[in-house]
Amino acid sequence: MTVEMTVEPLVLAYPFTGRWLVQNSPGDRVPSHGTTRFASSYAIDFVPVDGSGRSAAFGLESLFRPEQPEKFIGFGRDVLAPVRGTVAAIHDSAADHPAYRGLRSLGYAMTQRRRVDAGWPALAGNHVMIRSDVTVVALCHLQQGSVEVQVGQTVRIGQRLGRCGNSGNSTEPHLHVQAISSMDISLADAVPIRFGDTLPTNGTIVEA
Repeated sequence: MTVEMTVEPLVLAYPFTGRWLVQNSPGDRVPSHGTTRFASSYAIDFVPVDGSGRSAAFGLESLFRPEQPEKFIGFGRDVLAPVRGTVAAIHDSAADHPAYRGLRSLGYAMTQRRRVDAGWPALAGNHVMIRSDVTVVALCHLQQGSVEVQVGQTVRIGQRLGRCGNSGNSTEPHLHVQAISSMDISLADAVPIRFGDTLPTNGTIVEA
């Protein structure tokens, strides 16, 4: 079921090329990630997938063992600027950790309280924040050492910012996108977003 926004959404371009699977979309529920903390009510996740809609081959070992992020098709895929603006913050030093699927993902999720306690940057991992007028767009879980822009730099739509990684609170390589009303995440309001005229829903595969 599509959820109607009560505030005019910020229109973004897709921040990638290729095929990506939509997860945790505000097109299905708000708050999209099950919490209003860290202004994340309208955040959306994109998982890079292949032509069959898979992020990586899934076998018995995937159920019980951590997997290296390099196994996933989207690890290292380009992340692009979805809006024109000025780079307001970057983080690029968080390590990419193993991926967890199946039963292991449940155990991993239970360990993330420490990231919540440490605050939004620990959850976001490597990220770029772009200020566009009065709104800030954050792109999170980037690959360590991949960020190509600097604070204060003006970026255009489609410019490469970095690469998809598995840093922060991430069970497999993916891109988390959210818009907020200010740089102070503790006081910011979540800003609704859409991509062109649409807001893709969970399970949709988008191709840009």
